[in-house]
Amino acid sequence: MTGPTGAGRGPRWPVLIAVGTLVSGVLGNLASNLLSELAASVLGPASIVLVVSGGVGFVVFEMRRRRAGREVSQEPTDVVDAPATGASTLPYPAGFTGRAEHVEAVLGLLSREHAVAVLGRRGVGASACAVQAANLCRADFPDGQYYLDLRRGGRLRSARQVLTALAGVLGTTPPTSGRPDALTLAADALRRQLDDRKILLVLDNVDRPEQVRPLLPPTSRTCRLLLAGGPALSGLEGVVAHWIAEPGPAEAVELFAAAGGAAPAARVRRADPRTDPAVREIVELCGQQPRTVRALGYRTAQHGWRHADVLDVLRRAVQTPPHQRVSISPAARLVTERDTAYRALTREARRLYRLMSLAPAPVDRPAIAALAGRHPERVTALLDQLAAAAFVVGAPGDRYEIRPLLAGNARLHLRDADPAGARVAAQARLTRHLARRAERHAANLAVLGSPPDREWSLPLDDDPYGWFDLHQELLLAVVRVPAGAAETLPRRVRRWWFRLAVALCGWLAHVERLDEWEQVCRTVLATPTADDRPEIAGWAHNELGVLRRRRHDPQGAAAALTLAVAERGRRGTAQARMNLGLALLDLGQLDDAVEHLELSRRHRSGADRAGLALTDLGLGAAQLARGDLDSAHHHLVRAANTFRSVGDARGYAAALTNLVLVHAALGEHLDAAQAWRAALREYESVSDPTSRAAALLNAGATLLTAAPGQARAAYELLAEGRRLREESRPTLGLARTLLYLGDAAAELGDRAEARQHWADAAAVAEEVDDAEGLAAADSRLEDGTDLSPADP
Repeated sequence: MTGPTGAGRGPRWPVLIAVGTLVSGVLGNLASNLLSELAASVLGPASIVLVVSGGVGFVVFEMRRRRAGREVSQEPTDVVDAPATGASTLPYPAGFTGRAEHVEAVLGLLSREHAVAVLGRRGVGASACAVQAANLCRADFPDGQYYLDLRRGGRLRSARQVLTALAGVLGTTPPTSGRPDALTLAADALRRQLDDRKILLVLDNVDRPEQVRPLLPPTSRTCRLLLAGGPALSGLEGVVAHWIAEPGPAEAVELFAAAGGAAPAARVRRADPRTDPAVREIVELCGQQPRTVRALGYRTAQHGWRHADVLDVLRRAVQTPPHQRVSISPAARLVTERDTAYRALTREARRLYRLMSLAPAPVDRPAIAALAGRHPERVTALLDQLAAAAFVVGAPGDRYEIRPLLAGNARLHLRDADPAGARVAAQARLTRHLARRAERHAANLAVLGSPPDREWSLPLDDDPYGWFDLHQELLLAVVRVPAGAAETLPRRVRRWWFRLAVALCGWLAHVERLDEWEQVCRTVLATPTADDRPEIAGWAHNELGVLRRRRHDPQGAAAALTLAVAERGRRGTAQARMNLGLALLDLGQLDDAVEHLELSRRHRSGADRAGLALTDLGLGAAQLARGDLDSAHHHLVRAANTFRSVGDARGYAAALTNLVLVHAALGEHLDAAQAWRAALREYESVSDPTSRAAALLNAGATLLTAAPGQARAAYELLAEGRRLREESRPTLGLARTLLYLGDAAAELGDRAEARQHWADAAAVAEEVDDAEGLAAADSRLEDGTDLSPADP
């Protein structure tokens, strides 16, 4: 799509050339007086030629600039056309379209209220709506209708200037100074002149309450005061406010079509904008701002641009990744240049507004400060300015976001004003800030355990679950870059992006959000970062292996973890081998599992005490499954001692849970009882229902097999374990719990309940493919004598 650039300030180089030639000519003449007659005879004519050429160039440039200005002024972008004479008589709106319900509401207020204010963010059409309503009720004010633009010429009129202008129209005494007493005297004179006269005063573009405060509250019974301005006027004494927002999509399309109809006919006839679906998306990308929509509709019709082409260039400017360079088309530049509300902001506020478009979800103040590279106190003041001008809105948790309607508009401004380097730098600052905070909160997850079903008493910033819950939308949006596209992740962002992905996966795994966990891992695998650094791909495969094991897919877990062992560096090999050993243990490949677990322990650093404890726990479980009780006891005791010394209550309880089975198998029933009691005490402080259910199962099984007469206690423990198991999907542990619950019921003499539990155990074992548990349940249903091993 081709066309002229948007109207605005033209290039300065022609002016500089013209001025330079004039200055050089003058200097040449001065120098010629000081040089010899021969030099003067040469330089004099040359200087005259330079002066004449510079003057001609300046005249040509000025003529072109004014012609361009006349062309721009023909665009119906001004919603109110003041009288050509500059008089204070009421003007007519320029091409007013829609807003019928707002006009009717204003007319109703004027019929019964002395002072009415039409309020809205700058550029949404408050002036046009007020003037249209004033024109429709001309007959109700036969003594006159007067219009005064308080922002005419770009300068705000003071209260004294407003009163002076009204005094000149109504023939009263203007204020002698700007002091409050002088303003009060002039306002009282105006009230006496307006009393009992049916006059309508329309004060447009009122930006500050101080401009009109001397006129309030109005005391005349018949005179009406109609104001049009911004949100700052809300709450004025004696003024009834009527708020308007941006026009709806249908009204915005009508504005676009009406402006196009006022343009000179193009050579190529285009489709009616009202029936073209591309136009609706165009006005949405413009933020449905009336001035922008009208200007773009006019220029599109004037140059015969295809609506699909206009939509395409706007989409590319909005949707292309921030660091990529995209040429700004005339249509996109027109949108940014006609945004009067944006131009009214301070320079810093405009920059913050643009940079906030890089955040795909609501962000809190510290994150906004990092994004902008400014002090938080300064950011607070800028946010207040943006919120007052309706550019941003608040969100729960002291967060802010750009209004959804203006999201595309903000991206257009970002493309137009900020170079690619500045955009990437801001993106890197935000990612670094989020990664550091996510890592700090993820490190506290193991200390606090799983999120309980209660209100947190910790402050939000100290509560990792609360922080992740509040910012999850932002974190997921930042991490989920379009997979496979090398352009989407600048190199200076990749390091912090990966650290954020690691911390986020830690939280997703902790709260059992497995689908999102898998999605983040696959995003990491699909990005160029994984291709550049194999250890990152190894990390992703390790995470996928742990995830599949948690989904009870040991075969898939072993396949993913095998890739992780092959791709991870030395620092990650120990973790990957440990997880692979556990997956092989699930598959029943005990020798291979022990081999990988021993290699994992060998690769562990001596300083990694928590990692060594985890490996010992896995080795203990593997040796227990192999029947090597002495080796299992050695590893589990070492794991329990290490977990206790590092303060890991969950790991300590898991080691004790497995020690119950070892002591029971060795005939050490007193030690087994002490172990399961200690494990259950630990689980009282750790919210881990699955592990607690395993401890209850082992405790109940131990009581049944090694402590005659303890059937009632075993039944209660197993019943609590069943309740915990039934809150999640059926597992092998649930089948074994039901099996032993039936045994306890049989010991208590309730054969009917026992058979019911055994039947349920058979059904669950068949569902989870537990052949051993199914055979044990069938045997019990036949004679009630067989026992099955407990759950390690």
